[in-house]
Amino acid sequence: MASTGGGDPRSPGTRSPGTWRRGAVPATAFVLCLLGGVIQVDDTLSAPPVAACFIAVVSCAVLSVRHRAPLAALAATTAAGVLVQPLGLLLSPLIVAPALITAYSYTLAARTERRAAGAVSLSAAVLLVASIPLAGDLSWQDASRVGVVAAFPLVAGVLGHSVRNRRAYLAAVEERARRAEENRDTEARRRVAEERVRIARELHDLVAHQITLANAQATVAAHLFDTRPEQTRKSLGELVETTGHALDELRATVGLLRQSGDAAAPAEPAPGLSRLPTLIESFHRAGLEVSVHQEGAARPLPPGVDLTAYRIVQEALTNVTKHSGTRSARVRLDWHRDRVTVTVADDGGSARTAPAGSARPGPSATADRSSPGFGLIGMRERATAVGGHLSAGRRAEGGFLVSAQLPVPPAKDAGDSGDTGNAGDTADTGGTGGTQDSKVGGDAQ
Repeated sequence: MASTGGGDPRSPGTRSPGTWRRGAVPATAFVLCLLGGVIQVDDTLSAPPVAACFIAVVSCAVLSVRHRAPLAALAATTAAGVLVQPLGLLLSPLIVAPALITAYSYTLAARTERRAAGAVSLSAAVLLVASIPLAGDLSWQDASRVGVVAAFPLVAGVLGHSVRNRRAYLAAVEERARRAEENRDTEARRRVAEERVRIARELHDLVAHQITLANAQATVAAHLFDTRPEQTRKSLGELVETTGHALDELRATVGLLRQSGDAAAPAEPAPGLSRLPTLIESFHRAGLEVSVHQEGAARPLPPGVDLTAYRIVQEALTNVTKHSGTRSARVRLDWHRDRVTVTVADDGGSARTAPAGSARPGPSATADRSSPGFGLIGMRERATAVGGHLSAGRRAEGGFLVSAQLPVPPAKDAGDSGDTGNAGDTADTGGTGGTQDSKVGGDAQ
């Protein structure tokens, strides 16, 4: 009847390669011992005597425990070799083959190389003494045989030492490969997490800014719908323009995420401080008056620092529009030798100054900025990523303050550093240093 169990699918007569190997080694040693018993002391050949069979059985039976107790197996086979000559047999390398096998096995299993070398050397010395003829002169044939008997355990030990080192080397290589694979996986997960945070930060800055402006423009249009139709029409046009920009930027961002390779066409440059006037104008259309003050010689910024400065100003002004009760904000750029300080401040207020008869206050006018949201977290992450520092909190005199210190490369030529770079266009004055002011804003009505 066919078996339906979940056991080994091999037939009962099938043996694994390890089983055949474990049986082949003692069988080969037994044959070698018998062949060694065929050679007699007078160099004649005859059938193996009973003593040779006894030595072969005893020494080969010990081989079955050479992996569990290698030192005991080495001692037993060496002792069997010592009994060869007293039993009237010729002590040759063939008859002590089990001792060679146990010497090899013990070298592989010993805890230290010194212990293995000591045990194998002692076995070789014992066999050397046991192989010396008890009577008569030592002929050159006897001397060569004695040397071979004593040398064979040492050769087996050297071979075992080489195999042990080879196994240790392969194990070390496999361990290094495993750790390298784990490190690659960890690094890949870390990069995926960082990229996910970066994408979330970009989407937050994009959506929060554009939706906040759209909300403010829609609020103004709703308030002026009955009293000032022309202004309402203008606000709605600006609302359409704002939402169009939001869709374009969102489409570009999502398109980059879907690309599997390099883009065929060059991507639009990342925004920087050169686009600060355009940014401030968009807030002006939402009813926020923004003044820009610049001190020091402006100079080119690395792309990452330039984008970070722009996003910090954008997010800070967005928070003013959403959460503050004021209609004005101040942006300050202080240029130093090795850093630029970006500061955005407002005076705060209990509620946004709304036109008379407004049906509701400005967008999110009563929102609370006491606990940091994702905007503040994103600004801090951006500043830290480029080696800078950002602080944000309420001012003692009222309002809210966001200040970021970002590193900049030192100017190579102070004479023309203010006329170049993205940051030099923010105040539209073209100066090379000193104090520069500009104001953009007004009432959206």
